[in-house]
Amino acid sequence: MIPIEYKVGDSDRRPWGRWVVLDVTPRLVVKKLVVEPGCRISLQKHSFRSERWIVMQGVAHVQLADEKLVMQMGDGILIPKNTPHRLSNESSESVLVLEVQFGELLSEDDIERMDDDYGREE
Repeated sequence: MIPIEYKVGDSDRRPWGRWVVLDVTPRLVVKKLVVEPGCRISLQKHSFRSERWIVMQGVAHVQLADEKLVMQMGDGILIPKNTPHRLSNESSESVLVLEVQFGELLSEDDIERMDDDYGREE
């Protein structure tokens, strides 16, 4: 069984916005991310999980390794484990992304920050 440290309803405010856990199963976690205008998450990677992002609102700018993409509502992307990635909001409205995590460890402990606008590098 895959260890999961999230519960439905868990949430956190971050300097870039917030997240809330919508669903938890024995094999995955579903979160809603809200990235506020002009903000971005850290450039990060995960050793034990992959993620799939689906844009639910707004225009998301995504860095996946060396590739830069612009994604609109309904667009999705797979983020393989150990792949640097970043989600940015360059617009004037909030960006909502559905994040589905799956892998060996589904926990906030599996975040390796490589660059962060808010001084949270590890």
